[in-house]
Amino acid sequence: MSKVFLAGASGVIGQRLIPLLINEGHTVAGMTRSNNKAELLAELGAQPVVVDVFDRDALIAAVVDFAPDIILNQLTDLPDDVNRIAEFGDLNARIRTEGNDNIIAAARAAGNPKILAQTVAWELPDGPDADAVKQLESSVLAEGGVVLSYGQFYGAGTYNPLTIPAEPRVQIDRAAARTLEVLDAPSSVVVITD
Repeated sequence: MSKVFLAGASGVIGQRLIPLLINEGHTVAGMTRSNNKAELLAELGAQPVVVDVFDRDALIAAVVDFAPDIILNQLTDLPDDVNRIAEFGDLNARIRTEGNDNIIAAARAAGNPKILAQTVAWELPDGPDADAVKQLESSVLAEGGVVLSYGQFYGAGTYNPLTIPAEPRVQIDRAAARTLEVLDAPSSVVVITD
């Protein structure tokens, strides 16, 4: 079984991935930037790692220390309130560019574990977020990694808890289960939709 470094472990899909990974026999380091979420990650079965993805040196040290076989980048910087998404465009773009670049640097320092990284399965309007998605995808593929291109999440804990959004979409538990199924996928863009 693998050692999985899960960045964005306290997010909506990260919290679902931890128990699935543990049940498959993987050892999981759950990364969060929030001390408040470390206890939750431990309760889910992960080894909490409190580090900010933008603290490059601390991130590299944490990844090297854990020595993962796989880095699963589920990082986003989105608000709890869906109506405020536009305000977070630059923050989310930064996590997909600078944050992802730091993840790649950490992977290189740790002996090049396989990288799988979250992106979106729909066309974003031109702008920083769309450019960031393109940059994330090309940089992950250049490392021999896998791009996880998710449809819009729906289900408990998502922006669409009671309604089914337009396609492309994917029920959140299905998204987590499908992610587990593609941990061994060859370098490619894997579309995860219903």
